Amino acid sequence: CTGNGICKCRVCECFPNFTGSACDCSLDTAPCMASNGQICNGRGTCECGTCNCTDPKFQGPTCEMCQTCLGVCAEHKDCVQCRAFEKGEKKDTCSQECMHFNMTRVESRDKLPQPGQPDPLSHCKEKDVDDCWFYFTYSVNSNGEANVHVVE
Repeated sequence: CTGNGICKCRVCECFPNFTGSACDCSLDTAPCMASNGQICNGRGTCECGTCNCTDPKFQGPTCEMCQTCLGVCAEHKDCVQCRAFEKGEKKDTCSQECMHFNMTRVESRDKLPQPGQPDPLSHCKEKDVDDCWFYFTYSVNSNGEANVHVVE
């Protein structure tokens, strides 16, 4: 019974939180919990403590990896550009579309937040409409608030 139950008359009687003919299926959903607090990132089902991703674009232990999806940097580039520099594709719709993050301006790249803080952090380098590079970081804190730091 894989150590998760007792064998009685050649049949496994599973301990609580285990099921299956050999008690090899955990009912614990903790290993399926994604960083956003959803089981399998809302893109799969938790079966025996393992995610079965139902959305084919997503994979990984908690269905959070997507090779074909836009990265965090590309996804937020237009909003950062209009909020920080008042230019880019969303310049005219900035106040409606781009108020979903807190923005802090910093003087230089070495003043950007560095990896090692508790919130997951993405360092971004994107081109603006004038073909110039601009730099920012994007992170989401434990309250679900997005924070952007952008180099002036």
